Amino acid sequence: MLSRVAETVYWLSRYVERAENIARFIDVNYNLTLGESESLSKQWTPLLETTADQDEFVKRYDSPTRENVLQFLSFDEQNGNSMISCVARARENARTIREVISSVVWEQLNKFHLLVQAAGHSPQTLEQPQAFCEQVRLTSHLLVGAMDATMSHDEAWHFSRLGRMIERGDKTSRLLDVQYYNLLPDGGSVGSSLDVVRWSALLRSASALESYRRLRGKIVPIRVAEFLMLDRKFPRAMHFAAMRARESMRMITGSELNSYCYHSEQLLGRLCSSLDYAVIDDILQDGLHEYIDQFQRQLNTIGQEIHEDFFSVDRLNAPPQASVMT
Repeated sequence: MLSRVAETVYWLSRYVERAENIARFIDVNYNLTLGESESLSKQWTPLLETTADQDEFVKRYDSPTRENVLQFLSFDEQNGNSMISCVARARENARTIREVISSVVWEQLNKFHLLVQAAGHSPQTLEQPQAFCEQVRLTSHLLVGAMDATMSHDEAWHFSRLGRMIERGDKTSRLLDVQYYNLLPDGGSVGSSLDVVRWSALLRSASALESYRRLRGKIVPIRVAEFLMLDRKFPRAMHFAAMRARESMRMITGSELNSYCYHSEQLLGRLCSSLDYAVIDDILQDGLHEYIDQFQRQLNTIGQEIHEDFFSVDRLNAPPQASVMT
């Protein structure tokens, strides 16, 4: 498989997943601040941290008001991580590999592109973004379903899933980190009804509320964190994302279980192993933020190594050597 095609389909999925996650962040934060006090209604700055684009925002906007943050994250074409930019890049990537993707996927991507473009020209979207955010989530789900149902599950499909899972793991960790540390008004709210509302909102943002309640029952912050971080079966949990990324990596490389051929594969295996044996009590004792920060740095490194191992011409010329995982 050509490295250009692999990289294109990998990033296509990452862009679509990124757009969907931004919609999730906006929707939950909007609902949390709706009708709340003035101090709470101003808490839009943390959303900028989910994409780590605070510096870019400050260059062009006076203050992090609701309207400015929504415009920046949704329709600012100068922001490479905005929804409109992500969808445009995903469509452009798809255009260059029409022979790899199905016509259904191409049609869905065009509909996605038109949806975001049209919403960007409507003032109503920024005033009441819930309907738009829901459409983005559903369209993203349709795209993922179309790829699963209409594309051969070959290398291209696995590169697509690899990109989607790495992006999803990263965004779930950022959501958990930002919601927990930045949106709580003060320490006195911990354990209060407001605290329960916030943790419920966190679960809703990951479409996890029903699954959590069915499996864990009462909303307990430590269990919510455990569910979103370490659950092996919930599709948006960090552990699940890492496991599925490793599965696709192995299908691409052909490596045997507990072995690896590439550095990125080794790093991804180590990350999965650490999550396999992680315990939430230990994580909280050492610091939730510190653990998530380390997880994100590991994912970033894995993403860089994937680029070097599979998309960079220099390393592609060096044949991989199978090694046993240590």
